[in-house]
Amino acid sequence: MEETKEPHANKKCTGKSGTFRGRTNPHKGFYEHQLLQYSSHFGLFNQNQSYSYYPAALLPLPPPIPLQLALAPSFPQNQWFRSKTHLQKPFCKVNDPPLATSSDTQVPVVAISTDALEGLQPPKSSPVKGSNGRKTMSTTTQALVAARRPDSGGVEGQVISLLANHFPVQFDPSQRIYHYDVEISPNPSKEVAHMIKQKLVENNSDVLSGANPAYDGRKNLYSPVEFQNDRLEFFVSLPIPSSKSTLLFGELNGLQGKHNQLKLFRVNVKLVSKIDGNDLNSYLSKEGDDWIPLPQDYLHALDVVLRESPTEKCVPVGRSFYSCSMGGAKEIGGGAVGLRGFFQSLRPTQQGLALNLDFSVTAFHESIGVIPYLQKRLEFLQDLPQRKTRSLSGEERREVEKALKNIRVFVCHRETVQRYKVCGLTEEATENIWFMDRDGKNLRLLTYFRDHYNYEIEFCNLPCLQISRSKPCYLPMELCMICEGQKFLGKLSDDQTARILKMGCQRPKDRKAIIDGVMRGPVGPASGNLAGEFRLHVSREMTRLKGRILQPPKLKLGDGGNVRDLIPSRHDRQWNLLDSHVFEATRIERWALISFGGTADQKSNIPKFINHLSQRCEQLGIFLNKNTIVRPQFEPTQVLNNVSLLEAKLKKIHRSASNNLQLLICVMERKHRGYADLKRIAETCVGVVSQCCLYPNLGKLSSQFLANLALKINAKVGGCTVALYNSLPAQIPRLFWPDDPVIFMGADVTHPHPLDDFSPSVAAVVGSMNWPAANRYVSRMRSQTHRQEIIQDLGAMVWELLDEFYEEVNKLPKRIIFFRDGVSETQFFKVLKEELQAIREACGRFPGYNPPITFAVVQKRHHTRLFQYDTHHYSKVNQLFDENIPPGTVVDTVITHPREFDFYLCSHWGVKGTSRPTHYHVLWDENQFTSDELQKLVYNLCYTFVRCTKPVSLVPPAYYAHLAAYRGRLYLDRSESAAFTRRSSTMSRAAPPKATPLPKLSENVRKLMFYC
Repeated sequence: MEETKEPHANKKCTGKSGTFRGRTNPHKGFYEHQLLQYSSHFGLFNQNQSYSYYPAALLPLPPPIPLQLALAPSFPQNQWFRSKTHLQKPFCKVNDPPLATSSDTQVPVVAISTDALEGLQPPKSSPVKGSNGRKTMSTTTQALVAARRPDSGGVEGQVISLLANHFPVQFDPSQRIYHYDVEISPNPSKEVAHMIKQKLVENNSDVLSGANPAYDGRKNLYSPVEFQNDRLEFFVSLPIPSSKSTLLFGELNGLQGKHNQLKLFRVNVKLVSKIDGNDLNSYLSKEGDDWIPLPQDYLHALDVVLRESPTEKCVPVGRSFYSCSMGGAKEIGGGAVGLRGFFQSLRPTQQGLALNLDFSVTAFHESIGVIPYLQKRLEFLQDLPQRKTRSLSGEERREVEKALKNIRVFVCHRETVQRYKVCGLTEEATENIWFMDRDGKNLRLLTYFRDHYNYEIEFCNLPCLQISRSKPCYLPMELCMICEGQKFLGKLSDDQTARILKMGCQRPKDRKAIIDGVMRGPVGPASGNLAGEFRLHVSREMTRLKGRILQPPKLKLGDGGNVRDLIPSRHDRQWNLLDSHVFEATRIERWALISFGGTADQKSNIPKFINHLSQRCEQLGIFLNKNTIVRPQFEPTQVLNNVSLLEAKLKKIHRSASNNLQLLICVMERKHRGYADLKRIAETCVGVVSQCCLYPNLGKLSSQFLANLALKINAKVGGCTVALYNSLPAQIPRLFWPDDPVIFMGADVTHPHPLDDFSPSVAAVVGSMNWPAANRYVSRMRSQTHRQEIIQDLGAMVWELLDEFYEEVNKLPKRIIFFRDGVSETQFFKVLKEELQAIREACGRFPGYNPPITFAVVQKRHHTRLFQYDTHHYSKVNQLFDENIPPGTVVDTVITHPREFDFYLCSHWGVKGTSRPTHYHVLWDENQFTSDELQKLVYNLCYTFVRCTKPVSLVPPAYYAHLAAYRGRLYLDRSESAAFTRRSSTMSRAAPPKATPLPKLSENVRKLMFYC
C-alpha cells in the first residue's frame, strides 16, 4: 500500500518552537561537513518559534472582552491559517551608513586524509582516475567522491512512457545574485522576520535599488541587483506588544493606548558574496572534473527564490507548505486536523535543474479551547465539562502535560496579539495558586480574575499552564485557545494515522491533477513575480521520460520434497502457494500458546484456531504439532502491565517444555503496550521466538490470515518461503561465482519520537548467511546516542556478522554488498566517510582480508512519483492511465543525478494510492556493477522476502534491518519511557544521557530471523 504521509517517526518535528541558530555564512558549515553536494535539502528547516514575552507572574491588565467574541475563527477557504500580526505603523529608518567592502566568498574543498581512509583509494601524485573510476587529489590528500554512473543507463526491459513530477527550471547562468547576511535584533520568529523584511522593502525601495529580494526568514537575503551600500542598518517597528506594555502588573487604565505600543527591531544587512550560475551550469552539463562538488550556493539562492511566494501564502512545515485553499481542514480525532499541501525541492538532474513538487498531507493541532482540546485528546478527560470540580492524579497530570507541552496558545479573557508556548503545568491546582503583585501583596489567582476580569474560574481543581521556564507565569486552562497553524506534535494514534493516510491516498490520476493544480494555482512556487526578477522560468508541464519494465525472475518453491519452478505472471507479480509448499519448511514439535484477555466465546475458539493453523501449515509443507507441549494458558490482560509477573508466566511455560520450546504463540484481546515487554522477555530472558495475533482476527480464520501467520512462523523458526530458481551466479556471472560467496548487508537507524529528547537511537545491521540463495539473514542491534544517524558501533557489528558468515559457509565473503537505509542526501558524505571506514576496519580484523565493497543508500522518503503515460501513435490524445506503474519499472535517466550512480526502481504493485518507487543511490562501488547488473540484482532480491508471496518495495537486506531496528526500539520502549518522562522536565536538551545498552539476545534466537 502506497500512501502519502509526512515522515515523523525518526525526525525532529519541524514545527517545534525553539531558537534557530542562523548561519552567518551558509556555505562554510556545509563544506566543513561534506564534500559531496546534494540538492534535495538545503538547510531550510522550519522553526515555528513564537516571539514571546514572559511576565513576572500572571497575564492580566488589558480590558476584558466577552469570551464568546474571542473564539478562534474557522479556517478561511482561500487563505492560509497562520496567526497574523497586522502591520500598523510606518517603518522608521534611522541611518544608512555608507560602509563599503564586498568580497566574494572563497569556498574550500574538503580533502580527506589518506591515513583516515587507508585502503579506500590508492594514493596518487596527481589527479588521475583510480582503479575504481574515482579521482584522487594528491599524495597526502584525496577526495572521497561518490561513485559515478558506469554507463549511460541500463537497456534491459520493455520500454514504458512515463511522466515524473519534476518540472524543468531554466535559469540564466549570467544572472548575478547578491547574497546578503541579515541580522535582526532582538531575534524574531521566522514569521515576524518575514514581516520585517516586507516592511523594510516597502519603505526603502531607493536604498535597495528597487529590488524585491528573496529571504529565507533567518540569515540569508538574495537580490537580483546590488543594493546602494554593502552595509546597511535599519530600524523597523512592528505592532508587537513589548513586555513592559502588557505583561508586567500595572493599573488597568495603563493600557488604553496599547495599540500605539510598537516593538522596535534593529536590522543589519551586509553583503556576503556575489555569485553567478556559470559553475552550476557547468556541473549540470557534466563539464569539468568529476570531483568538483555541486555549486550549492547558487542552487540554494534559487531554491529560496522559489519558496518565497508559497511561504507568504501558506503554512511552511519543513520543505512542505499547507493551505486550506487545497481542500480545507478535516478532523482526524484526538484534537487534530489533517491539512493538504505540497512539497517542493529544487534538484539537479540529467535534464538540468528541476523542481520536484508533490502532494502532501500532515496533521495540525485543532484550534479550539484547551479544555475541549483535552477532551478530544485524552480519553480519561472526555467528561470534563460535566465534572468541572475534578482534579488530576499524578499520572493524569503527566499525560496532560505531555499533551500540551510546546503547544502555543493565546488568551481569550483579554485582547492581545501575543502567543505563548506551554512549558509545563503548575504543581498546584488553580484554586491553590497565589502570587505576589508589584507592590509585594499576595493575591489569590481566583480572586484576581474575579476582581479584574469579572470572571469566575470554573475548572479550579485543574493546574494552570506554565508559560515560562525561568519564572512563575500562569494561565488558567479554560481561558486559553490553541493557536492555528501548528503541526501536531504528539504521536498519532492508529485511527488518526489511518485518517491521515486516507486523506493522502490518491490514485495516480487524481494525484497528478492535484500537483498540476498547485503548479498553475495561486499558492504554488510559480505563482509570484519574484522568479522572473531572477530570470527563472519554471515549466508547468511534468517531465516526460522513458522507463523500462524488468522481467520477473523464475522462483523456486517446494513440492513435497521436490522443487517446483514458477514465474510470477500476474500483473501485480503476486503468486500463490495453493499447489505448492514453501521452499524450506520447518518442523515445530514443541510449542505453546498463551492468551491475554478475551471473552469466553473468543477463548472457546482457541482449539479451532490451533487445528486450522496446523492444517494450513501442513498445506504449505510446514509441520506444526496439533498438540501444544502444555495446555493453552489463559491470562487476564492485566498481566501485560506487570513486567515481573509476565516474565514469571513465560519462564514457567518454558520450564514446562523442558527449556526446549521452539515457538510461543500469543493471542491478545487488543493491541497493548505490553507487547514490547513480551518480545523483550521472550527473546532475551526466556530464549524463544514468539508470534502474536489478535482475537478479532481469529473470528473468521480466513485462509489468507492463516497463510500469512504460517509464513512468519516458518521464517522465525529457521525456514524460508522462496528462492531464486536461477541463482545469482547464473544471473550475474561476471561478478558472482558459486564457489566465491557474497554477503548482502542492510543497515538502518531508528530514532525516538520527535517529542522524546532523551531516549537512545537504535541501529541494526543484518547480513545474509547462505550462498548462493542469500535469503536467510542474521541481525545485530545496538543502542547509541540520541538521534545519532551515523552507526557508532558499525565496525563491531559487521565483524560479528562476517564471523557468523564464516561459521556458516566456511569462507569469508569475496564481496560485500551493503544497503544503507534512512540516510538523507545531506548526510551522504558523512555516512560514506565514517561507515565505509568502519566496514574496512571490520574486514581488517581478519588477516589479509580486503574484499571489494559496494555501498548503496536506499531511500523511500522522497517525493518523486511516476505516472504511466500513453503516447501510442494510434491514440488521438495522449492519455494518463489511472493505474500505478507496474512492478519492475526502473528509471535511470532524465530525472536522476547528472553524474552519480542512482536509479528509481518500483519493485512492487501499488494497491492503494500512488506507488512510490525506491531510490537507490550508489555511493561507493568497488565491484564495478553495470546499471543493468545492479538493477536486476536488486529487483530479483525483492522477490525473496520471507513474509509474503509478492515482490516488496524495498530490497530485503534494508527491509530486515528496518525490522530489526524497530525490534531493538521495542526492547527499550517500556523501560525507558518511565525514566525519561520523570527526567524530561529537569534535564537539558543539550545533554542527552548515555545510551542504555540493549539486553543481550538469547543464544537460542540470535541466529534466527525473530524480528520478521
